[in-house]
Amino acid sequence: MQAAMPMYFPPQAALQAFWAALATLLRADPRMVAADIPEVLTQAADCHVQWLEPDLLLSQACGYPLVTQLAGRVQLVGTFAYDAPGAEGTDCRSQLICRASDPRSSLEAFAGSTLAFNDTISQSGYNALRALVSRSATPRPFFAHTVMTGAHYRSIEAVRSGQADMAAVDAVSWALWQQDQQRDQTGRAAELRVFGQTDTYPGLPLITSLQTASEVLAALRQALQRIASDPAFAAVRAPLRITGFKATTPADYQRCLDMQALAFAAGLHTL
Repeated sequence: MQAAMPMYFPPQAALQAFWAALATLLRADPRMVAADIPEVLTQAADCHVQWLEPDLLLSQACGYPLVTQLAGRVQLVGTFAYDAPGAEGTDCRSQLICRASDPRSSLEAFAGSTLAFNDTISQSGYNALRALVSRSATPRPFFAHTVMTGAHYRSIEAVRSGQADMAAVDAVSWALWQQDQQRDQTGRAAELRVFGQTDTYPGLPLITSLQTASEVLAALRQALQRIASDPAFAAVRAPLRITGFKATTPADYQRCLDMQALAFAAGLHTL
């Protein structure tokens, strides 16, 4: 079977340590006796392909693909809660970032500027921002230029380097990037700042294959609940900023579709 957590970028050693602890819990569960639990996380070349693999035990997806391209094609396991500014339980906001030297302080002030975004299918980097822009009275197109980067950390670097003026970055991705920069004392964290945020939406969904048996799904949820809350696992979850877990349902992700509908109703299909 395959397991992955591809959506955030903490140190890989911390990510693998978290998985090792979770895999140990799963192997001790009699419901998992027939499961081939992987020793390490898989780093897939294309997570969109991996999400639909029939042997997927666990992966982290994105809320917008969950309710669009993945709807009815995977099973939702649940959602982590995180300790990060902009994260509220299992809900999250995108942080609107710009260079610290940029004097602009509102989204409207960035009309006519250059946006960096990770992907058009991203809830945090695109869909949530598109909904926010759709409520602005600024004439379309709002942005003069857009740059698709492929990842939040690349969007952050595009803003820092001056390739773009702003980006909408998932609150946990932003907190982990800052944590990484501060640990390595690069000074880059001070070069950027948050000037706003989007409305809340559900955080990254944990998914499993449609082929995953119900008893395995139940075991996954129990193990995730324990590793996210038991003090015995505080050291392995702290570097990832995980503080809890909830067995969410697809209905919890309706807000992602509501944001899409809001933008489409305003005639805004692309940024």
